[in-house]
Amino acid sequence: MAARNVVVIMSDEHDPRMMGCSGHPFIRTPHLDALAARGQRFPNAYTPSPICVPARAAFATGLRVHDLRLWDNAMPYTGAQRGWGHVLQDHGVRVESVGKLHYRSVEDPAGFDAEHLPMHVVGGHGMVWASIRDPYRPRTEGPRMLGERIGPGESSYTQYDRSVTERTVAWLKEAAQRQRDDQGRFVLYVGLVAPHFPLVVPQAWYDLYPVDTLPEPKLTAATGYRRHPWVQAYCDFMPSEEVFADADERRRAFAAYYGLCSWLDHNVGQILAALDDTGLAADTHVVYTSDHGDNLGARGVWGKSTLYEESVKVPMLLAGPGVAPGVCDTPVDLLDLFPTILEGAGIDPAPEMAQRPGRSLFQLARAPVQAQRPIVSEYHAAGSNSAAFMLRIGRWKYHHYVSFRPELFDLQQDPEELNDLAADPAHAQVLADMAAALRRMLDPEAVDRLAKADQAALIDRHGGADAAHRLGSSTSTPAPVAA
Repeated sequence: MAARNVVVIMSDEHDPRMMGCSGHPFIRTPHLDALAARGQRFPNAYTPSPICVPARAAFATGLRVHDLRLWDNAMPYTGAQRGWGHVLQDHGVRVESVGKLHYRSVEDPAGFDAEHLPMHVVGGHGMVWASIRDPYRPRTEGPRMLGERIGPGESSYTQYDRSVTERTVAWLKEAAQRQRDDQGRFVLYVGLVAPHFPLVVPQAWYDLYPVDTLPEPKLTAATGYRRHPWVQAYCDFMPSEEVFADADERRRAFAAYYGLCSWLDHNVGQILAALDDTGLAADTHVVYTSDHGDNLGARGVWGKSTLYEESVKVPMLLAGPGVAPGVCDTPVDLLDLFPTILEGAGIDPAPEMAQRPGRSLFQLARAPVQAQRPIVSEYHAAGSNSAAFMLRIGRWKYHHYVSFRPELFDLQQDPEELNDLAADPAHAQVLADMAAALRRMLDPEAVDRLAKADQAALIDRHGGADAAHRLGSSTSTPAPVAA
């Protein structure tokens, strides 16, 4: 592939079904829809871990979380493991970032020539209190997870996204001038925070979704649904459904999240317009994705941290020179962006892929659909006494919870995961086959022990559980003051 520029836009907590191009009946995302229409959409895309910091470390390196041993939001990426940014630097490609990374520190050699308006974990240590897992120790003080205020308005996050977008547009104008001066190609990473909580969005975008028109989510307690015990433990640790002030505030939460999806789309639109206005679009590949999704009230769960489709799926769009419009049904994940970014910049990823399972999206989009390609996600973070693993192979989706019963879903017949088949005798062989397939890829109990040992050592380094319990934000990472 010829050397091109690459722009990677990563949002935060965006359920990929919350886009018009995904078939959503009322979400308004015209700019993302237009990007999808001129490129490839990957509707079966997943995160390596449904929580920010491990997912982003896996994205940076192309390595699975249990290989990285960066388990939770107190174990950020430092650049110690080789990432795609380091490869680009070795090849003399300008590589910079604007916005949220959620790594450790701007001083770390994380693979960027420059970081503009970076958001990293609090204090370089992150949510240390949430690393206390055996047993976990809930934090009862501090603001609630979704934010103290819900509804229309401005938050530090909407202000931050506005600053990130403005800086990105200015950066692209500067890049266009550099390319006119023949200063070479670039890779730009852009990190936007919407639709991540706090659930506050500017009025114009909130008003797109009148609260009295919004549907109720699936599988609520009012319908008699009971959560899986592992999921119930997470909800006990970090309750959200139970702590809304009243029914009106809960309804505002849905409108705010939907509005944040459209606010995100608005900012993506400005970035894409800048590519057009500067003349860069014809020679630039664009990737849009997110670090994970959001349950948004399904099963009475908010935030991420579960293995269900709402939480563990991510949007994945690829457009640019030579990318034929279409939909690629091959399952993919964020690890596939390691070779994709390199190939997009004209670098052969093969020498870097020995320990990495990813495949270039350019190649997957051109190849026949590989429906049986296995995809793994895992969770070892806040609110989990034990590890959780997801394996997707074809129509089947298997959830393995260490020390808890499994779940099994047929995504072909039941894409909303309404019917757990794990206890159905008619599906006993499928369950056994999926469990065996996961164990061929990893040892769940051994990985669980390793994660807990690493987290226990982290707690000790911070002075023990009492000291660790005071370290880190109890809600979203604060936006940089400079933004």
